[in-house]
Amino acid sequence: MRLRFSPMGWVSLATVLCTFQASANIEQQLAACAGKSDKLDRLVCYDNLAQSVKQVSPVAQVAAPVSKPAPVSSQAPTAAVVATPVVAAAPQSAEDNFGKVYKEEKEEIDKLYLTVKSVSKDPRGTLKISFENGQVWKQNDSRRFKIKAGETVYIETGALGSFLLGRDDSNSTIRVKRLD
Repeated sequence: MRLRFSPMGWVSLATVLCTFQASANIEQQLAACAGKSDKLDRLVCYDNLAQSVKQVSPVAQVAAPVSKPAPVSSQAPTAAVVATPVVAAAPQSAEDNFGKVYKEEKEEIDKLYLTVKSVSKDPRGTLKISFENGQVWKQNDSRRFKIKAGETVYIETGALGSFLLGRDDSNSTIRVKRLD
């Protein structure tokens, strides 16, 4: 029994054999480049190898035969085929988000007006202020500030997450911290 190949079969066989030979040759060249002790010589060797692979690849791709064209459908594509699927983003780990700053638009209050319910002083002279809405704030600094029950005061945000208590008719403020 005798095997017969068409001319395209011989071209295919030659291409496959050349590809295997080129693959083995590239592996040998990579090993030779890796064996060089001088960094610059090794880099030049790798660059030359990459350049030779770029020149060989297009020729091998052109020589590859195509056995049969893909069948073409005469029907119109359905909506399921045309629509692109929506892929959900993969959940990111904590390491992926480390150091990223996310600015979310939050509804924050910069200044809050409250009515004083009662004022007391501790042994150090710092104020403890209770408001009619149930909040209790304590003075953080040692400044003097006169305040009475029934007055309307404001608490506003300060620098670095601090809060300032003051009155509209006075220019002085004290730093306060919320207890309850």
